[in-house]
Amino acid sequence: MILEMKNVLKQYDNFKLDCSLSLDAGCVTGLIGQNGAGKSTTFKSILDLIHIDGGEINVFGKPHTSLTNRDKQDISIVLADSGFSGYLTIGKIIPVMSAMYDKFDKKDFTERCNRFGLPLDKQIKEFSTGMSAKLKVLVALSHDAKLLILDEPTAGLDVVARDEVLNMLRDYMEDESHAILISSHISTDLEGLCDDIYFICDGKVILHEDTDVLLSDYASLKVDEKQYEKLDKKYIISVLKESYGYRCLTAQKQFYLENYPDIIVEKGSIDDIIMLKVKGETL
Repeated sequence: MILEMKNVLKQYDNFKLDCSLSLDAGCVTGLIGQNGAGKSTTFKSILDLIHIDGGEINVFGKPHTSLTNRDKQDISIVLADSGFSGYLTIGKIIPVMSAMYDKFDKKDFTERCNRFGLPLDKQIKEFSTGMSAKLKVLVALSHDAKLLILDEPTAGLDVVARDEVLNMLRDYMEDESHAILISSHISTDLEGLCDDIYFICDGKVILHEDTDVLLSDYASLKVDEKQYEKLDKKYIISVLKESYGYRCLTAQKQFYLENYPDIIVEKGSIDDIIMLKVKGETL
C-alpha cells in the first residue's frame, strides 16, 4: 500500500478533521468536498506540514514522520497555492531539480517543456495560467516519484489545457507502481481519471466508492408528493425537498428503474452526489 490514513485527527478552534483513507499502487484516488471540508488539512497532514493530534499516517509502509530524504524523493506535490518564484525561468529551475532529485531526467523534462510550448528562458510571471499549471505538473512528473499528490491541478484551465494535463497524468499511471491522490472541483476530471473517490464533509469521510459504481449504480430520483409517499425508501440515501416534490439519492438505480417506471431516474454524477449528501436529509 502506498498511503494509509487511520483515524487521523486534527483539531482547530472551529474545525475537526477525523479521516481515514487508503491508496494502493496503480490507483488514482479522488478526494472531493466543498471548500473548508478538510481536503487541504488532509494533504498537509500527509505531508507532515501540520502535526496531527491522533491516528496514524503511513507512506510506503512507514510512519509519515519517519520518511528518509530518499523516501521523500518518491513523493511529488502540486498544491493550488504554491509554485516557483515568478522571477525564475525554467532554465534556472533545471539545476535546482537536478540537485534535489537523484532521478530527475533533464532531457525528458526539457523535451516535454518544448512539446507543451513552455519557453526555457521566459520568466514564470509572464506565463499564462495554463502554462503555469502545466509546468507544475511537468516538474512533479520529472523525477519518477511513486506518489503524486495533486490539489486542484486543473483549476482555471481551459478545456484544451485541462485535457493536456489529464493526459500527462494518464501517461504517468501507465507505470503500475505509481499512485495519485487528487482533489478537484471539476467533477468530469475525476470521473474520467479516478479509480475510487472519497467524499469529505466537515472533516469526515461520508462516502467512499469506486468511480465505476458511482457512475453506474447511483442515481437521482425526481418524484412528486404522491410518488414520494408510495416510494420504497429502503435504498434511499438522502432526500432534498424541491418545488415539484422531492429529489432522492440512491445507490440502487436499477431497483427503481424496474419497479417505478413512472418516476424520473437520472444518471448519478459526482456533482449530484455532493449536493444531495450536503443539502439533503439522510434517511
